[in-house]
Amino acid sequence: MLSIANSLVLVFPLALGILIGYFLRDRRRLNIDSLISGVIIVLIFCLGFSMGSNGELLAVLPSVGLTTIVLLAMTLLFSIIFVKAARRIAKA
Repeated sequence: MLSIANSLVLVFPLALGILIGYFLRDRRRLNIDSLISGVIIVLIFCLGFSMGSNGELLAVLPSVGLTTIVLLAMTLLFSIIFVKAARRIAKA
């Protein structure tokens, strides 16, 4: 469970980024897409490393795998359906 201190660690950088973006919105935009992509790749690697080093998690992974695949497929399916519906409503 997240404590208030842990929540602040997550919320503070977000709020700081919003404030900086708000005050710098009229200036030339920095192209930080490659930096963001690199950070995401590092985070995915860290997640994989954490999962691979956890023996208990690896033991239950096969039994959870099918449920995960079904949830992923349903999420993708309904996301596509809702986006198509939203586009049709927006055009009308």
